[in-house]
Amino acid sequence: MTQLGLFDVPLSLIEGERGRVTYRAGFIAPAEAQTLFAALRDGVDWHAQRRVMYEREVDVPRLMAHFRLADLAHDRAVEGISHDARKRLHEASVRAVDALRTPFNGVGLNFYRDGNDSVAPHNDRLHEFVAGKPIALLSLGATRRMLIRSKQHGEPAVPIDLEAGSLLVMSYRTQLHFTHGIAKTRAAVGPRISLAWRVRPEA
Repeated sequence: MTQLGLFDVPLSLIEGERGRVTYRAGFIAPAEAQTLFAALRDGVDWHAQRRVMYEREVDVPRLMAHFRLADLAHDRAVEGISHDARKRLHEASVRAVDALRTPFNGVGLNFYRDGNDSVAPHNDRLHEFVAGKPIALLSLGATRRMLIRSKQHGEPAVPIDLEAGSLLVMSYRTQLHFTHGIAKTRAAVGPRISLAWRVRPEA
């Protein structure tokens, strides 16, 4: 994969004692982003999930998958992903680990098929990743808008259009003080895949 250019400087969206969020457009080049998107779209065994909301079970409005980075690193078959997709996902994961100097050990994938797919405003569950470690989110495919909202009433939301090849990085503390989400849209938008790297506690 190509190296970052001199002008690929992260844009600071949130900065302060409550956490830090940065956005870096062009973390991977457009052609690479397109190739990785196609490989994951066609090569991952995507799963629909259901969860309880407001005392009833509903479909999660997107498809999902998850892999351990240690499994991706070996040149052998991994359940739920093709050889080509595994190799490309491993390369992208190494890029994220090296760029952020963070020992990510898991990656969650979300497939937004169209504007009807979304993720409600939320903060990541703190017990699912190591305290003090960031979350990194790589976007592929169609651009979707994320809203980052303070948990303090009255503060304006911070919108960011997540472009293909971009990397959004949220510090651990932001999960304590902010939520983030991607709303449904009636606009004609294409499919999007996001990769979320975390440092998960070792079993």
